Amino acid sequence: MTRLSVIAPVYNEEGNIYDLYLSITNALKEKVESYEIVLVNDGSRDRSAVLLNEIAQMDEAVKVIHFEKNYGQTAAIWAGIKNSTGELIALMDADLQTDPRDIFRLMPFIERIDFVNGKRVDRQEPMLKKISSRLGNRIRNWITGEAIYDTGCPMKLFTREVADSFHLYNGMHRFLPTLAKMNGFSVLEVTVTHQRRKHGVSKYGILKEGCTGFMDAMVIGWLKKRGIMYRVKGGN
Repeated sequence: MTRLSVIAPVYNEEGNIYDLYLSITNALKEKVESYEIVLVNDGSRDRSAVLLNEIAQMDEAVKVIHFEKNYGQTAAIWAGIKNSTGELIALMDADLQTDPRDIFRLMPFIERIDFVNGKRVDRQEPMLKKISSRLGNRIRNWITGEAIYDTGCPMKLFTREVADSFHLYNGMHRFLPTLAKMNGFSVLEVTVTHQRRKHGVSKYGILKEGCTGFMDAMVIGWLKKRGIMYRVKGGN
């Protein structure tokens, strides 16, 4: 089995794709005994598909999945997980605002923690985006009963056992730490860097994300209350 799978959803990121590939490769080489890079093209309408295919032909460690149309970030993450082979799985975005070198900030904790979530404390984004993200995170925590500082951080590292426990629905990529905890796994947040976007624009509208995130949080909160929890009494 591959030691590490790095998964990144891609949607209209033609200006970032080669830099993404190089940054991941440079971060991993000589630090991981075996790895694969799983890039999921979520129905991009620019030249992303062409560039992804060129990279996959160049490097056998790169696996590319093309969606017929745009199915959304949760679907892309889910497809990447299902088509990966790593003992460990790292998630990141293709916009290069997350740095693949931060995987090794999370790695030391994975021996005792099942799911390590990145925590962006110095976000390089417009003030309105920062405020809306913080507000959204607080509302999600309030509804779900969690205390996760940055559930939406794209940088995550978790074990294959955690991945196999997931069954995702649309919008649930925002709640992966909570879902891991609901499935009985340990979760820890570790500070990671956050960089300014160099190419392209954000694909997520603040109002739309806020509305859908609120509804998704309601679903997660309901599932937490309805989950089956029990302990077996010790006997002879």
